[in-house]
Amino acid sequence: MRFFMAFDITGLINSPLGVRLAFAVGQRFPRRLGYWLADAAAGQLSRQKDSAIVRAVRSNQWVASGERLAPHEMEAAVKQTFRNTARSIFDLYHYVNALDRVGALIVMDEAARQLSMRPEFSQRGAVIAGIHLSSFDLALQWLCWSGMKPFVLTIPNPEGGRRMEFEMRKKTGMNLVPASVTALRQALRHLQQGGMVLTGIDRPISAPEACPHFFGRPASLPLHHIFLATHARVPVILMAVRREAGGKYHIITSEPIEMNSDPDRERQTLRNAEKVLAVAEEWIRSDPQQWSMSLPVWPDVEP
Repeated sequence: MRFFMAFDITGLINSPLGVRLAFAVGQRFPRRLGYWLADAAAGQLSRQKDSAIVRAVRSNQWVASGERLAPHEMEAAVKQTFRNTARSIFDLYHYVNALDRVGALIVMDEAARQLSMRPEFSQRGAVIAGIHLSSFDLALQWLCWSGMKPFVLTIPNPEGGRRMEFEMRKKTGMNLVPASVTALRQALRHLQQGGMVLTGIDRPISAPEACPHFFGRPASLPLHHIFLATHARVPVILMAVRREAGGKYHIITSEPIEMNSDPDRERQTLRNAEKVLAVAEEWIRSDPQQWSMSLPVWPDVEP
C-alpha cells in the first residue's frame, strides 16, 4: 500500500506517466493479480475524500442513486465505483495488444450484433451515443477491430495522458477525430452519406448553453449528438457496456430514437436530449457503480 501512497494518485491518473503505468501493469500481470492491484489502487484513491475526482464521483453517485444514500452507503458506493473503473482500465491495457482474445469476454444481443455488422455506409446514417458504463473503451476497440467503422468524435485537444490514449486507439484502426467545428461538419457529411458517427454524451462540459435534465436535475452535458441527428435527420442509438458475473462484458444498444421537431429550436434540442438521456438513466440506475464518470455532471451538487 505504501507504493500507492507515494504518489498523488489524482494527478497521476491523467498524466502520461499514469497511462504508461496502467499499460505496464496491464501487459505484465495476469488478470487475477491485476485485479488485486486495481482494487488496492481504488481503495487508496477513494480515501482521498477532498480530491476533485472523489468529490465528483461522490456527487454523481449521490444523484444517480436517488439522493438517498446514508453516509456509509455513500462511501461504499464511491469505493465500488473506483474498483469497477480500475478493473476496467486494467482489462483495457491487458488486452489492448491482444484484441483477438477479447471476443471471449463479449456478450451481445441481436440488436447490438446487427449494429456491429452494419456496413460503413448504409441507406440511412445513425448517431451512436455512448455512455461511460463499465469497459466501454475496450468494447469499442474490439468492435472496430472486428470491422465496425464508425466516425468517432472524441474530446477536443487531447493532452497529456489523454493524448497518449488517443494515439493508442488510433493504432487499432479507429477513425478518431477530436471534436471541433470542422469535425462536426465532417461528421454531418458522414451521416448524410449513410455512415455512423459515435460520440460520448455523459462527459460534462464547461459553460453549456443549455442544460438538459438528467436524473431530474439540469446537467452540464453536451448536445452535439442531438445537433448532428437533427440536421442529418437520422436517429440516435444509445450504446453502453455492462459488466456481468464472471467478468464478461455485455454490449447493449437501444432501439433507434427518432428526433422530434419543434418550432422552438432550444426546446426541440432539450426535449430530444432528454429523450435519449431517459434511456441512459434507466441503464445507469440498474447498477450505478458501473458508471465510471469521474467529472462532476452536476457541479452544484454536494451530497
